[in-house]
Amino acid sequence: MEGKMKVMGVVGSGQMGSGIAQLGVMHGLDVWLVDMDPDALVRATKSISSSIQKFVSKGQLSQAVGTDAPRRLRCTSNLKDLHSADIIVEAIVESEDVKKKLFSELDKITKASAILASNTSSISITRLASATSRPCQVIGMHFMNPPPLMKLVEVIRGADTSDETFRATKALAERFGKTVVCSQDYAGFIVNRILMPMINEAFFTLYTGVATKEDIDAGMKLGTNQPMGPLQLADFIGLDVCLSIMKVLHTGLGDSKYAPCPLLVQYVDAGRLGKKRGIGVYDYPRVPESVKPNARL
Repeated sequence: MEGKMKVMGVVGSGQMGSGIAQLGVMHGLDVWLVDMDPDALVRATKSISSSIQKFVSKGQLSQAVGTDAPRRLRCTSNLKDLHSADIIVEAIVESEDVKKKLFSELDKITKASAILASNTSSISITRLASATSRPCQVIGMHFMNPPPLMKLVEVIRGADTSDETFRATKALAERFGKTVVCSQDYAGFIVNRILMPMINEAFFTLYTGVATKEDIDAGMKLGTNQPMGPLQLADFIGLDVCLSIMKVLHTGLGDSKYAPCPLLVQYVDAGRLGKKRGIGVYDYPRVPESVKPNARL
């Protein structure tokens, strides 16, 4: 199936969705990028074009591909434009109900052979597949942030995902130059099953006064050779996303050790969602629009 893939749909034009779309056009696919917000599509298009040119300027992409790739991108607010897609990757809000509603709609719109993939970082693929009439063609394809730069993709098989769907999805990720790890369909999969409890514990360490946020991050960064500390990483991921995943882990695995830290809950309630909001665990001063650099994925 993968060898026949020519058209990819991506639903959601945020950082993850636009990054996945960028990978598609850079590797020869025609891509439909769908978002209900036209302004979000404008921002995504500019961001993708800017990022592609940076790859060209660094010699990581040929000028020919750099010129051709943006022409392969089409933006729309109409899901029906995905009728010809060979694979659709959803990258919308991390809500099971919202994703299931989308998968039910895609099931009715897309061609019978299309694969429906989710970029979810924690939600059950089996339950998402239950909203469709093609559970054998539903799969998890979890890219890391930002997709054009991070080398890993988690591929998650639902209870009914077919071998053909798995092979096609894995081959597509490898076509994108990614290393693939395969996870069973359990809450959090591999990466977030390990990462999010660490971030949550960092919040507990701050909450109980063990150390300052700066010392917690410095300790983990320098003591375990991580590129950034867990609290700073949480800000970059989005505290609302971290909280959502912790809730999935807590509910899905039924163990109190996954209960979200009250401080994390409080920050999200206060709208302190991290870098994207300008404030989270740390403050991120806004760059004036007149001097703001080009967006980078």
